[in-house]
Amino acid sequence: MSAVAPEAVILIRAQRFRPNPATAADNAFQAEPEDASDTVAANALAEMDAVAEALRAVGVTVHVFDDEDHTRPDSVFPNNWLSTHAGGAVAVYPMYASNRRHERRADVLEFLKSTYRVQTIVDYSGLEPDGIFLEGTGAMVLDHVSRVAYLARSHRADTHVLERFCTDFGYEPMVFDAVDSDGVPVYHTNVIACVGTDVALFALEMIPDALRRREVRERLQVHGRRVIELTEHQVREFAGNAVELMGRSPDGRRRTIMAMSARARASLTAAQIAVIEESCEIVAVDIPTIELAGGSVRCMIAGVHLDARPAREPELTEAVEAIDEDARTNDGVGAADLD
Repeated sequence: MSAVAPEAVILIRAQRFRPNPATAADNAFQAEPEDASDTVAANALAEMDAVAEALRAVGVTVHVFDDEDHTRPDSVFPNNWLSTHAGGAVAVYPMYASNRRHERRADVLEFLKSTYRVQTIVDYSGLEPDGIFLEGTGAMVLDHVSRVAYLARSHRADTHVLERFCTDFGYEPMVFDAVDSDGVPVYHTNVIACVGTDVALFALEMIPDALRRREVRERLQVHGRRVIELTEHQVREFAGNAVELMGRSPDGRRRTIMAMSARARASLTAAQIAVIEESCEIVAVDIPTIELAGGSVRCMIAGVHLDARPAREPELTEAVEAIDEDARTNDGVGAADLD
């Protein structure tokens, strides 16, 4: 299993999708749609299904959860409230926009616990009443190889929570300021950076401090990783909002995938694409409606970095059910004791 690239992902089919007015003030990538809300929602739903189909086609396991709640327009972006980690850890995060906080779903967590080996859930969401936020792997970009958490400062990315996360999960914090050409802070680190196993896409030019810019570059390259430097224009085309995944060929061989939007891929130069394709197969999907909300493919994906629970054989399942029935009648051993 790759430390960086998960073999399974979680996607949310937000059936009432629309760019969220509550996040528009600080998300410079967000835009208002011209179409009616019903058309926008239908188009977005088709795009979500296209992403799921494209990932399944290259052998990525895709877990899809429907969401019909009209009060959760941004629920298509689950990586802001949820992350999973090797060793059986799950993190739940505090969200800046109040109408996004109920995107956190107990059924998703229960699914993870029943399908994968989850040892602990660390929940930071109780910090919200204090106005302290860290919006998951939107606010942080995690280098799972060097164990570094890159974070661009913003009011959606509190450095004190970052330090707690790094202590809890064993990462080194690397904090910097990142701004666009108008001096507006980048709202989420993952729109300017994607860190893969052998290649990273990073808009280093948006870090104004030259010393910090050099330190970030050197840290990315410490294991020989190649760094593709993105321009601000490419960032606005969502080239930084990509994610490395692990798929499988029809014959069962592993294949490393770089998932991004068609718009993002079109913004890359031929030389940049060549560097990516030395280690990854690019999977690009057209999602113009979803990108109106200020996020792209990376934001749509919550990677599952957990070990799967082995499927029980039918005979074992029947035996466990028989033991459970005996336990209910005789106070004997239950299925939990066999786990």
